[in-house]
Amino acid sequence: MKLLIDKSMLKKNRFFALNTLLFLFAACSTTKSNLSDTNKGLKNYYQDYFPIGVAVAPKDVSGQQDSFILKHFASLTPENAMKMGYIHPKEKEYNWHDADEIVEFAVKNNLKVRGHALCWHEQNPSWLFKSETGGQVSKEELLKRLRNHIYTVVNRYKGKVYAWDVVNEAIDDDSTKFLRNSLWYQICGEDFISKAFEYAHEADPEAKLFYNDYNTERPEKRERVFKLLKKLVDAGVPINGVGLQAHWSIYEPSQKELKTTIEQFSSLGLNIQITELDMSIYPWEKERRQKRVGEIDTLTPELEQMQIDQYSKVFKIFRQYRKNITGVTFWNLSDRSTWLDNYPVPGRKNYPLLFDQEFKPKKAYWEVIDFKKK
Repeated sequence: MKLLIDKSMLKKNRFFALNTLLFLFAACSTTKSNLSDTNKGLKNYYQDYFPIGVAVAPKDVSGQQDSFILKHFASLTPENAMKMGYIHPKEKEYNWHDADEIVEFAVKNNLKVRGHALCWHEQNPSWLFKSETGGQVSKEELLKRLRNHIYTVVNRYKGKVYAWDVVNEAIDDDSTKFLRNSLWYQICGEDFISKAFEYAHEADPEAKLFYNDYNTERPEKRERVFKLLKKLVDAGVPINGVGLQAHWSIYEPSQKELKTTIEQFSSLGLNIQITELDMSIYPWEKERRQKRVGEIDTLTPELEQMQIDQYSKVFKIFRQYRKNITGVTFWNLSDRSTWLDNYPVPGRKNYPLLFDQEFKPKKAYWEVIDFKKK
């Protein structure tokens, strides 16, 4: 009888131990397995909050990444294909191919499109600021060229592009100055900004029009951006929102800085969009320099945790301000290739996005989507 009892107890113990192990395994993997539903992507977890978008090149929508895009994103921004220097290289010549390919892919798959960008101080064609005699163009002629450009581009995509970055980065990097001393400003003064919005609105009255800039969370620049936005709003310029580029890092912005920015800009009655989101593992730099000896360019566990924490914090704020934020767009698809690679340091790799070099979700991704129970 004693032997039978021992065998029975042994079987029960084995059964108990096996079930315990299975339970612990399930407990550890439940979150990831539940959230990694093959039918759900990043956009699905935020469908009740705001569209999640991404900046793309034509190769992204015509290659192996198209299914990845369709799974995770609800909106597309042409990364470079609509910038003036590319799409309008000569006065009477337009290069539509790349922009058309991206827009057509979006329309075919019921994705939103953000246009980027109608007026910018960089990547302008060489003919734009020159007169017929080779000198500097007049203000009247430059505004005429701007109008023609905006009318032509906006009308081509009317009804397909729901929002435009109309003016990009007009505020100077120097905190002691207001507007950037670009050729636009040198020739037209402040007028080019309001005129660009007026032309875009005339071309497509239904499109949402944005002013777009970076470092908008830094107090000194926030105040100058706010000054510009308030002047436009007070003057009745047809502006609908402000784009926070969100080229951020694991070191900034702070939660307070981000919240203050959203609240201050929203007080003008403007919508907020996060337009170019990435999270560099390095402190902010703009001036190009050589890679330093011993400089780390790998995603160490410590840097990865800081990135996880920063992504978690900013998305928590995005959700808190869902009434103010009408879109969040990442700048590039994955860590495989980003504009931050080699910028501003040649030979330095960066890892700023939610998907790794194999397009697999990083730990930060799970943190961003696992918010329902928090």
